[in-house]
Amino acid sequence: MRIVSADIGGTSIKLGIVDENGNINNFQEYDTESEKGGPYVLQTLMEKIAQFDEFDGIGISTLGQVDREKGMLTQDASNIPKTNGLQIKSTLKERFQVPVYVENDVNAAALGENSFGVGKNLSDFLYITYGTGVGGAIVNQSEIFYGKEGYAAEFGHMVTHAFGRKCGCGQLGCYERYASTTALVNEAKKIDPSNVNGRVIFEKYHNGHKETIEIVNNWMKEIVVGLASLIHIFNPSTIIIGGGIMEQEVIVKGLRALVEDSILESFRGVELVTATLGNKAGILGAASLHMNIEK
Repeated sequence: MRIVSADIGGTSIKLGIVDENGNINNFQEYDTESEKGGPYVLQTLMEKIAQFDEFDGIGISTLGQVDREKGMLTQDASNIPKTNGLQIKSTLKERFQVPVYVENDVNAAALGENSFGVGKNLSDFLYITYGTGVGGAIVNQSEIFYGKEGYAAEFGHMVTHAFGRKCGCGQLGCYERYASTTALVNEAKKIDPSNVNGRVIFEKYHNGHKETIEIVNNWMKEIVVGLASLIHIFNPSTIIIGGGIMEQEVIVKGLRALVEDSILESFRGVELVTATLGNKAGILGAASLHMNIEK
């Protein structure tokens, strides 16, 4: 089976041919040029897909809220204008005459881990990714739990600080305003404007910079506030955490210890593991929608 799979992000689009074993061929990554809007992004994607030889289907992972049945975005994505109502599925299906699936990017990443990554032997887990914001997915019996309208697991917008910081969604005190990588960088910039990303921050952290260590430790506590709530709600056996910053082993090790001290004794033993597929998780998950993969 040959599936053309793409992961549409605000900064870049990843694309490749995926087989049933999770091998990715002809992988490429190119600039989204998001400022040009959704129709341009979709047209460029079609031109890229047209370069491939015969394939059996198309899988799309995309940022934003997705109507899975219609394969369209239901509102403007935060980083790409003119995406409200963008008809991804019908446009690609008409152009290439193959089955097309469209999935939200975090859900697709969770499915990728479930099919080909650290979650391959798990049927139930929570997936949380920490980056610009905080994204989530609920996997139950190896399928995404979508909720009533299909938008479940917006973990980043659960309120962890009543009347706290203003979030882009309009609420006050959302989890992602305190636990995202963006939140960490914003706090670190207060002590040094050169702290522009996680790489710079953790270089100082590992060099023993006291103020940086304190900021990182406080940020980890903010992450655990949300994790503790999710553990008490879902009682999961496993939580898979993703995002580039979680590749720092010291974070995951610290979070494990903090979580154990922050939850009821009967909930302890939940396994906290790092996602393994990196930036390939989305295209692998979108491709898996076409495959009957035993788990």
